[in-house]
Amino acid sequence: MPSAVPDVLAPNLRVVFCGINPGFVSAAAGAHFANPRNDFWRLLHEAGFTPRQLAPEEQFEVLTSGIGLTNAALRTTRGSGDLRRSDYLGSADRLGALAEDLHPRWLAFVGKEAYRGVFGERPELGDQARRLGDTRLFVLPSTSPANAAVPYVERLRWFRELRESTVDELRLFGGGGLCPPEPHLRGTRVNPARGHTGETGFPP
Repeated sequence: MPSAVPDVLAPNLRVVFCGINPGFVSAAAGAHFANPRNDFWRLLHEAGFTPRQLAPEEQFEVLTSGIGLTNAALRTTRGSGDLRRSDYLGSADRLGALAEDLHPRWLAFVGKEAYRGVFGERPELGDQARRLGDTRLFVLPSTSPANAAVPYVERLRWFRELRESTVDELRLFGGGGLCPPEPHLRGTRVNPARGHTGETGFPP
């Protein structure tokens, strides 16, 4: 079953953020994290991933900052609590193929439930021991309004920790000028044929 929200992907990205699944608002908009009460786009900017706060309809602009977007499950539901175990079937293989094909440095799960749905185990927040090939995995707090019990400042702390991890890795491997205050990946190569049509080449 194809997703109502297209993947935003290109080769050699710095981070691919993986949400849980499309909600009704995102499905209607055809855009990731489109619920106006979802803090994802604000957190992305305030953590230093993007030079300004993007609107959901500008989602393909994240590619110029070395960022991609996908989901763990493809079926649209009112909330993630409505997902069934079967909705995650094949998700580990799909994300593994993404890592092997496109080589993102990091795959960041936006919410523990996204990671648990894919791998069947409960994670702690932060860097994970599991890898998908050379792609490192990171778990962030959910940005959903349903996660309002976690203070905004706490969620921002984890987004900033991920951002610092990506910057440190670029320095370690000779990124040099790829670490300005606003974290653009200068020279990031975008594949518009895939990224801007939402076609990833991976099975749904």
